[in-house]
Amino acid sequence: MPRLISYSLVGKNQDSYGEEAIATLIKRMEDNRNKLVVIAAGYTNEMKSFIDLNPGLQSRFNRYIEFADFTPEEMVLIFTSQCSRLENNLSVEAQTKCKSLFETVYKERSKSFGNGRYLRNIFEKTLENQANRIAGIAKINKEILTTIVEEDIP
Repeated sequence: MPRLISYSLVGKNQDSYGEEAIATLIKRMEDNRNKLVVIAAGYTNEMKSFIDLNPGLQSRFNRYIEFADFTPEEMVLIFTSQCSRLENNLSVEAQTKCKSLFETVYKERSKSFGNGRYLRNIFEKTLENQANRIAGIAKINKEILTTIVEEDIP
């Protein structure tokens, strides 16, 4: 049965609970090594600090997968795919705005930027903006309901 842990167990303002939880986890990992999968996920530097906290963690976490940030082009594809999944279409102007937005965000991203989370938030805000725009239209048709326009993109 998979378990998820993170570096939030330890660090600033943490009590001994985190250390005890890690010690318990290490024991369970050893006692059940043929039946237990533990996945630790987080930002690279913080995860390195977490693993380095305890030699037991260092010796048991020996496989790492690092995911690169999505490129602006990939972000556009993901966003477009989310729209298509809900049978929405992006106008040409909305596509242009998305591309520009994602290029800017990518260039200005910080080390803690989570672009998957960012994309989800932008998508949800876009749908909210679209709904608010449509609410003010008296005569609605399928095209209006399924088209995302430039002003819908935050």
